Amino acid sequence: MQKLAATAERVYVDGEKALEARFQEAVEALRARGIRMTPQRHAILAYMLKTRSHPTADEIYKALSPGFPSMSVATVYNNLKLFKEVGLVRELTFGDQASRFDGQLHDHYHVVCVVCGRIEDVEYPPDGRLPVALLRQEVLRQTGFRPLEHRFEVYGICSDCQKAGRSPERPAPAADASADEKPRRPAAIVPAAEETGA
Repeated sequence: MQKLAATAERVYVDGEKALEARFQEAVEALRARGIRMTPQRHAILAYMLKTRSHPTADEIYKALSPGFPSMSVATVYNNLKLFKEVGLVRELTFGDQASRFDGQLHDHYHVVCVVCGRIEDVEYPPDGRLPVALLRQEVLRQTGFRPLEHRFEVYGICSDCQKAGRSPERPAPAADASADEKPRRPAAIVPAAEETGA
């Protein structure tokens, strides 16, 4: 039991050190471009590097505004756009829905709940060695396009919505206005083979 606790503590400390290193690299990238680190910018950047929830600008504003009463949603959004330009966050768009932002820059995929809009990271294959190089080579071979980046989402129903008996036909009641800003499954998505009976 003590060995397990020691391992968990080491993972936590190593994770904290890695997060701090990522934060310092991000600050240096901003400074290199002559961008000053304001308290609000510091808080937004720290939030984005820590979270795995793919928040909207409004969600970040709601989380940080108690500590920054003079901050606005526009301040959050403008800083997110700046971080995107510098390469510190990715913007995830879903049609005409509010943009979501991802502070995890390594290659990974996303799973999106079509009921509540929850987005989670999927590491595939689990060992972290994505077949991206092969995909990029094939795209170039077939189309002549030189890929710069790619995105892949799987749409489904999260475990919480399944447990609550929610479905796209019976969504959860909207708790606030941001509930209307969730991603929806595009019409072109083809259901998995087991859903079609194939």
